[in-house]
Amino acid sequence: MKVTIAIDSFKGSLSSLQAGDAVQEGILRVYGDAAVQVRPLADGGEGTVEALTVGMGGELQTVTVTGPLGEKAEARYGILADGVTAIMEMSAAAGITMVPAERRNPLHTTTCGVGEMIRDAIRRGCRRFIVGIGGSATNDGGVGMLQALGYGMLDENGKQVSYGAQGLLELRSITDDSVIPELRDCSFRIACDVTNPLCGETGCSAVYGPQKGATPSMILQMDEWLKHYADLAAAFNPKADPEYPGSGAAGGLGFAFLGFTDAVLESGISIVLDETKLEEYVRDADLFVTGEGRLDGQTVMGKAPIGAAKIAKKYGKPVIAFAGSATPDAAKCNEQGIDAFFPILRSAVSLQEAMDPLNARKNMADTAEQVFRLIRSGVGR
Repeated sequence: MKVTIAIDSFKGSLSSLQAGDAVQEGILRVYGDAAVQVRPLADGGEGTVEALTVGMGGELQTVTVTGPLGEKAEARYGILADGVTAIMEMSAAAGITMVPAERRNPLHTTTCGVGEMIRDAIRRGCRRFIVGIGGSATNDGGVGMLQALGYGMLDENGKQVSYGAQGLLELRSITDDSVIPELRDCSFRIACDVTNPLCGETGCSAVYGPQKGATPSMILQMDEWLKHYADLAAAFNPKADPEYPGSGAAGGLGFAFLGFTDAVLESGISIVLDETKLEEYVRDADLFVTGEGRLDGQTVMGKAPIGAAKIAKKYGKPVIAFAGSATPDAAKCNEQGIDAFFPILRSAVSLQEAMDPLNARKNMADTAEQVFRLIRSGVGR
């Protein structure tokens, strides 16, 4: 029996590898001589840094950066075993969860810390970057990040503009004479699963501004400021396209990456599946196991388990999934490559008890054991 396991993290409970190890434990209770491969899985959002870094033999790094409110914060990212690839989540340095609800105001929140993370990784020898840009607290068009990388985002007096979207109002010119020279040798794969343009009715200000603390009047102002910024950027680099799908991601951070670095915007799960080379492990397996904390109707909308299941189905492999919970509309997953799924809860408990890592691991292993006992029995053959 050859089994490949790749399970997305159970947020707040088990990491991707912890969930996979628990399934492996259950399998080995039944098939003691099984060849089991546990691989990391993520979708480019929360948990991607840990899953890919630990799962691919890298090391986690911690750096002090400028947080979204301009205060010092500790941000964590990973460097893979090749020594040149860095895995980052912009939310580690400029995430909305870093800002208390009462202090959320995109006029002042900055992406400066994202640029500082990148600088730190460059200093350590990295030239290849995988960056997830979901969950931002910002709407500064990525100007803060660009300032940290050495771009001059200058006001009428030739000084760097203020942090946050407020700085876009002050912006008059862009210079690159102080950009860190190593940046020209860097490439960026940006995990971006939204297609919003920079400006307009579906732009970052209108769609995501309210959750970041923007009032209706602020949204209109920021949208105008971003249009002005886009005009300056286009004059600086004709490839800076505010209409490009995803340029509005993370308050315009997608636009900054596209216009000022060697970057491509890609589906998060596509990046992860490619970087982890999951296909090579699934191809020779007898069975593939995936899952996530909650299987529901949203799982089929490009989330990690479905992306992984489709690879398995490319080779005709049976696919089963484990989940902390499953909603009635999780049945849609059966139409998208998951042959059967199994919630792991084994009794009525509180949410806190269910998410306790020790309980979750035991429930995962015990459920996997019973499923593989059924497989061993040959039912249906």
